[in-house]
Amino acid sequence: MKRLLLTTAALFALAGSANAATVVNLGPNPNSISGAFSSIAFGGTGGTGSGAFSDQINFSLVGGPAFLTIASVTNVYAQASDFITGFTGRVLFLGADGVLGGIGANADTTVIGPTAATACPVTPNCQGFAGTAILTLVGNYALDLSGIGGGTSGYGGNLAVAQVPLPGALALFAGGLLGLGMLTRRKKHNTTVA
Repeated sequence: MKRLLLTTAALFALAGSANAATVVNLGPNPNSISGAFSSIAFGGTGGTGSGAFSDQINFSLVGGPAFLTIASVTNVYAQASDFITGFTGRVLFLGADGVLGGIGANADTTVIGPTAATACPVTPNCQGFAGTAILTLVGNYALDLSGIGGGTSGYGGNLAVAQVPLPGALALFAGGLLGLGMLTRRKKHNTTVA
């Protein structure tokens, strides 16, 4: 067990020390079409298909008040050598400066994950992960993918956000409170006049 923990820690250290690279910027409020990405577009994991990598897929949230964020990433491999060891993903809020790797008050904050890849439930020779969250901070984010690629490994995925509107019931509740406040004020005013 101790050897397994040490090996896992070493793998994460290698993955963390790899060159972090912003590989694509999906822009503001990506949808299922504009939020598609693939490591093939930039030469495979780590730019070569093998070795330690830490790739960032950037996006931003504009509007609000909240966004349902859905992301999925998979690695389908034909050969065992294309398996990605220590394949993990997380979503970072890039702080006040909007730049990856900020320090102090501008530090990056993990808002989802990290999540480790698992075997796909139906597809053989496949690993991946997916997640959803409600994000309430407007600004710049990065989907950070890391691991150690072997052979010619790569991944593909999708990130989509949908603005979550205020429910109609909340507006109705606010109107009711306003009405009660006005009724109470009117009652107090009538009591003091009489």
